[in-house]
Amino acid sequence: MKIRVGHLYPDYLNIYADRGNIAVLARRAAWRGNELEVEAIGMNEPVEVGAHDLYYVGGGQDREQALVARDLAGKGGLVEAVEAGAAVLAVCGGYQLLGRFYRERSGAELPGVGLFPLQTIAGERRMIGDVLLDCELVPGQRRTLAGFENHAGRTLLDAGAEPLGRVVAGFGNDGESGFEGCRVGRAIGTYLHGPLLPRNPWLADWLLSQALAHRTGGDAPELEPLADAFEAEAHAVSASRARSRGGRHA
Repeated sequence: MKIRVGHLYPDYLNIYADRGNIAVLARRAAWRGNELEVEAIGMNEPVEVGAHDLYYVGGGQDREQALVARDLAGKGGLVEAVEAGAAVLAVCGGYQLLGRFYRERSGAELPGVGLFPLQTIAGERRMIGDVLLDCELVPGQRRTLAGFENHAGRTLLDAGAEPLGRVVAGFGNDGESGFEGCRVGRAIGTYLHGPLLPRNPWLADWLLSQALAHRTGGDAPELEPLADAFEAEAHAVSASRARSRGGRHA
């Protein structure tokens, strides 16, 4: 089956090897006999509801975020696509711009598309290092996510908003709340770089399963397990580094 992916602004939002997330999705789909068809969605190009099963938005520095923010804020089709069942993975700068706004240190405010119920305000100190999360995307199935964060933005979730996970070690959204990332339906946003998916194959499979559900109009299928020994080792190393930081940082 063909899984259609819309990659937003790949020429702008592409730091910290985040393109590797697409490579992981493509390979894990192919190992199961599916094809990942990736289409770039750039400036002045609309998001058409139903055209893609999964959207990906990578990370970028403030300069790149400023270049794409107003164009992205005008892509209301992204919110409609998620409401219609499409999946999303947004990382760091892309995560910030999928909220209501990102306020830079200068006070300038970049508009967001409004998919996630949150806002981000730049702080004076960067939050950098390995991070470990406790997640439960599927009720009753708790898993850990390991990655690397590097951001000055303090992301504040609205009351009642669903985080991606709770911080075991690292800073997370703001270094205080104990939350990291955000989830709305099949859409997730996170600060975890690295890239994220090579060391967290279960999350890659969750995204593929959600994309397939959108493609077929049915329930999210249970994917055939893969031999993930190397991925498990990468996860363990990253998780160990995060834990060595001495717990959650405030």
